[in-house]
This record gives sequence, structure tokens and C-alpha cells, in this order.
Amino acid sequence: MFTHYMTQGFILKKTDMGEADRLFTVYTKDFGKLELLARAVRKMKSKLRAGLEIFYLSEIEFIQGKAQKTLTDAILLDGFKNLRKDLARLAIARKIAEVFIGLVSGQEKDERLWRLLAETFKRLDAENVRPGVRDLIYHYFIWNFLSLLGYQLDLYHCSLCQRRLVPENIYFSPKEKGLICSNCQGKVKPGKSFVLPLDVIKIIRMLLKKDWTVLARLKIGDENFASLKTISNYYLRQIE
Repeated sequence: MFTHYMTQGFILKKTDMGEADRLFTVYTKDFGKLELLARAVRKMKSKLRAGLEIFYLSEIEFIQGKAQKTLTDAILLDGFKNLRKDLARLAIARKIAEVFIGLVSGQEKDERLWRLLAETFKRLDAENVRPGVRDLIYHYFIWNFLSLLGYQLDLYHCSLCQRRLVPENIYFSPKEKGLICSNCQGKVKPGKSFVLPLDVIKIIRMLLKKDWTVLARLKIGDENFASLKTISNYYLRQIE
């Protein structure tokens, strides 16, 4: 007889299988990331359909077969309706899910990742979230996610000389995967680093402090937001 397991999970990805089956990538509270097969779920009469959709939080039940975990029940807990009806928020959720799936491997419970994912979806789903805050949520997730995985960028010391950074020209070097001071800039080949504005460094520090009372009031200019996007993408690419 199969053992039935129950947990809560965020539906992050779905892949059609065969004529009516679907494989779901789910990050669960008790078992970490799982690949779960839902048999015949694409049929209109399937009882699983109501609880299985991208970016749902659902209570799920599954069994472990010889080679595959199979869903036996799914009850919707939160459909994040505000997120789902906003194309901009959906795009952010898709990017977050892609990064999360790519860097979290294996069946491993992690309460800190669960809380970060839950908080991120809750903030994306908030009513009347202004565009600046909405876009900042992605960077909030990325920097805290990488920190939890052990990839936190040292925002206080030069990655070459290890001296404490002073508030002058500070550079980011993709090769060194870190910040470098103006004294060490000459050691890096031309075109292999770029200036990172001090305000952007301060923003990343605030993101890692998780102080949303302050973050929600931030008004970030277009140039600084562009620089934040650049450093987030560069740093993420060095890790993926």
C-alpha cells in the first residue's frame, strides 16, 4: 500500500505530459522542491484542476510510486488573484519561479526559502501596489534568495584587496563576482568592470535588511533602477 503525504506547496511550473497528464514543479513546506505528476488533470472532469494552476498556493496530497510521485488531491489555499490579473506582476512571478527552480535542487526542506517565497508572493499580490514597489519586489527576492543560498555579495569590502570600501568610485567585476575599490580597478582589464553607483549599493543593503517600512517609501530614479537591474542580472548570471 502506498503512503500518502500531505503538505502545502507553491505551484511554480507545469509541463504537459501525454494526452491528459501534467507534471508540476512544486515547492513544498515540508519536502522542498518536488516534481509531481497529476494524471488526467487536463480533462474537464478532473477533481485536481481546481487546486492546480501556476502560482497557486495549495494543500496537496501525493503518493510515492516506484519512479514517480503522483498527486492524489489538491485544495486551493490562495490563488493570488491580484497577481494573476496583472501582466506585469505575472511576468515578475515567472522570472522568480524560473530563478528559484534553476537554483534549488533536490528534495530538501528549507523553512527560510519557504518564508521568502511566501512573503514575495504576498507582496506581489498586494492591492494597489505602485509600479516602483512592484518592480523592487523582484530585486528584493533575488538578493535575499541568493543570500540564503550562500551567495551574498560582500557590499562592504573590496573583493581583491579585502579593504573596507570607502564612499568613492566603486566598481563591480563579473570575473571577481564582487565589488572592487578604485585602487584595485587598475588590476582589472579594461571593459571587464563597471561603476556601481553608491545609491544602488545602499539600495541592495536595504533590500537585505528587509525593512519594508523604508523600502515601500523609496523613490528610485530611472538611472539607479537601471543600474540595480544590471547588477542583479550580472551577479545572478555568475551563479547560475
